[in-house]
Amino acid sequence: MSDEAAPPPTGMRLRYAARCRACGSAIPAGTVAVYERESKTVTCVECPAHSTQAAPVAASPVVIPSPETLNVVELEQETEHLEVLRGTAGASARREHERLREKRATGIRDKHPHLGNLILALSDDPQSTQAWAIGARGEEVLGQRLDTLSERGVHVLHDRRIPSSKANIDHIAVTAAGVFVVDAKKYQGRPSLRVEGGLFSPRTEKLMVGSRDRTKQVAGVQKQVSLVKSALRDAGMEEIPVHGMLCFIGADWPLIGGAFVIDGVHVVWPKKAVDILLKPGPLTEQTARLVHGLLAASFLPA
Repeated sequence: MSDEAAPPPTGMRLRYAARCRACGSAIPAGTVAVYERESKTVTCVECPAHSTQAAPVAASPVVIPSPETLNVVELEQETEHLEVLRGTAGASARREHERLREKRATGIRDKHPHLGNLILALSDDPQSTQAWAIGARGEEVLGQRLDTLSERGVHVLHDRRIPSSKANIDHIAVTAAGVFVVDAKKYQGRPSLRVEGGLFSPRTEKLMVGSRDRTKQVAGVQKQVSLVKSALRDAGMEEIPVHGMLCFIGADWPLIGGAFVIDGVHVVWPKKAVDILLKPGPLTEQTARLVHGLLAASFLPA
């Protein structure tokens, strides 16, 4: 074992938001914090364990370099202190399903102390509870497929929390073609585009899955796209293209064709999603990695 001492913690002004390893507090971008090189984590300067160890920090503000001028060496320096947590696909939906199941089981056992377990064994969870498990499974299936693309220039984040909201983004993929906000859905039925009006009335487009109108899912993806665009704009990266995608897992897709775009959102199945993500584009690998790290800090795991 080497007797060489670990490098001392370094005081630095964070370029991206982070979370204190010691107390768990959120640390906003631009705040001076203690960076520990060995563990690649950050700690509040207020935390007693490190309050006297931080090296002096220059007072000049830190500016995020533009992707066009960032080279490989600079990229490593910019992202060295950020541990990118990709997240776990379907994790928050799986937790909610387990919470609802446990709540129901506890209620039945409290109401029927002697027959509670029998009632639970002979009855199914409500559809509203089962929907969380179905949704989680869809996210997991798509997430596993996306993870296989890491060696092909696709940088993925799973199950990201939307700030100041209980909602989440299922998947974010950063590729040469830009950023893709991907919402996974596990519905039965055939997705299709229904166009109404156009000659004497306003033209409208609806997303149908079987006989059900699912157009509201398109609006949900558009909102998530706008949040990702805002995060990039705040970092001076508004030129990075951001796309929306709805991916239906296990749906009744036709053997030939079937994919379409509605209000700027791609509606696809998993294999088609992969084909789109692997298309060439304007982003270099270095820029994609930088954007990936930025979005990981902006949208923490749910």
